[in-house]
Parts: sequence; C-alpha cells; structure tokens
Amino acid sequence: MPVLGVRSFIVKPFAALVARNVTQWSRTAVADQQRIRQQIVQQAKDTKLGKASSFNKVKSYTDFTSAIPVADYEQQRHYFDAIANGESDVTWPGKPIYLAKTSGTTSGTKYIPITKQSIGNHFFSAQTATLLYMHQQGLSKVMDGKMIFLSGSPELEHKNGIAVGRLSGIVNHQVPQYLKGNQLPSWQTNCIDDWETKLDHIVEETLNKDMTLISGIPPWVQMYFDRLHERTGKQIKDIFPNFQLFVTGGVNYTPYKSKLEQSIGKQIDTLETYPASEGFIAFQDNGFGDGLLLNTNSGIFFEFVPA
Repeated sequence: MPVLGVRSFIVKPFAALVARNVTQWSRTAVADQQRIRQQIVQQAKDTKLGKASSFNKVKSYTDFTSAIPVADYEQQRHYFDAIANGESDVTWPGKPIYLAKTSGTTSGTKYIPITKQSIGNHFFSAQTATLLYMHQQGLSKVMDGKMIFLSGSPELEHKNGIAVGRLSGIVNHQVPQYLKGNQLPSWQTNCIDDWETKLDHIVEETLNKDMTLISGIPPWVQMYFDRLHERTGKQIKDIFPNFQLFVTGGVNYTPYKSKLEQSIGKQIDTLETYPASEGFIAFQDNGFGDGLLLNTNSGIFFEFVPA
C-alpha cells in the first residue's frame, strides 16, 4: 500500500466529500440552474443592467429570455466600458475586484469583470476537479510532491481602482496557503515578462524537484517539456519519475495529445478543464472516458441556443 504524505492524508476525506457533492448536483442540474437564475436576477435587479432589463418583473425563464436577449460583447460593451471606468452597480452590485483582460476571437481586447462572488467559481471549480480525480483514483500522492502552474504573470495593473490582469495570473492570487509550499515556479519567476527568459528560469527551478502535478495550456506545457529535453536529453518520465497528473485547459487538448505523450514517454493521467474568463465552464469528471461535466452548481446560469 502506498504511504500517504501529510497533505494527501488531510485532503482524502475532503476529496470523498467533493465526490459525493458532484454526484448529487449532477443529478439536480435543472433545479440548481433554476435556483441560480432566480438568485442572479434577485441580486442584480437594482443594477444598471437590472433596471434597464426590468429584472423586478422577471419571474420565469421565458421572462428572463425576453429581458436578456442573446447578445455579443460589442452589443453589451457600454456596460463593460462603464465598469472599467469605475462605475458601481453596473451589472452586479458594487464594483468587481478584478477585470480579466482577454483577447478573444471577436471584439479585440475585452475586460471581463470578476466579482467577489464569482472568483470562488474559478478556484474552487479547479479544486473540485482535482479532488474528484484524487477520490476516483484511490490513494493518490499527487498532493505530496511539487506542482507547477504555468500561467501568465500574477503582476496586476490597476484601472480606476480595479486590479486588471490575465485570468491565469489573477488565479495565482487565490492559491490557498497550504498549497503555496508545493507550488512552482516562484513568484519572482512567474513575474518575468519575457516568455523565453521565464521558461529558462522555470526549468532551473523545477529540474531537480519531485514534480507530481503539471498544469497549463498544452502549447505552454509542450514548450516547457521541449526545453527540459534540450537541457537533459531525457523524456519527462525520467526527469520526473513521480509525475502523475497533467491538468490541461484553455484550448482543445486533442491536437497536442500525441506530441505531449511522446515527450512524457509513459501513460499519464490527464484532467481536462474548461476555464474561461467569464467563468469555469466544465471539467472532466471521469478519468477513464471522454467528455466534460457542465459546472451547473457554481453560480453560472447556462443557456443553450440553437446554432
């Protein structure tokens, strides 16, 4: 039987609780979504958006779709510009604590507000996915080794009193204290702007560490693996023999899968996630099959629109 370290021992009962919770809300998705929609409307009814859309009259889903028609970012830009200019009570009570700066396929640079209420959706959804994996795989030592989160810089700008940055950098500020001792790279390295320089520092900091979890978007991780191979001439399995879990998200994993597996050199567990600046959409809930579980009980209301 594998010997568990302190962290794995502590999180084991929490992982079991998370698994029970996920099983429960995967069965009550419709009811949970109705409740979340009602909560959102109630909390936002006195905002600029809520007043313009007559949220005080919204009682049903039909009312909701009439009040909030399908629209793209440009059609709602006046709200987001008002938030970025420092206005309060625009789409949600008060001001957001962050603006996630994103360059999507449309509208150029966008600023997505992240509120005190919604920041938990981002971190705790990632935590839920990881703990669910640990429970499904049985006794896992993934928490006992070093973990790397390849991300954007955690350094944030400020715009009218609101912290602004890339989502991956913002989430760095939400890592709980109990994980910081295992987290790599260092804060100083993570703040390096030039990617090539940053990558060299990450390799230096991780090369002789007991890496058990590696997380990041596939192209960044592949560049990290390539740089490690250039430095050592070895496959990842030989550099990090206890590497157990690759957490991926941000882009479609399929085009990168073959090359990443070749770089690793052995079968590795993969946990796919679907984080976006707007919210944590879904995560893989079955380590042995394809498909992601929609995150229906984490404060987001989903609508399905015919293509």
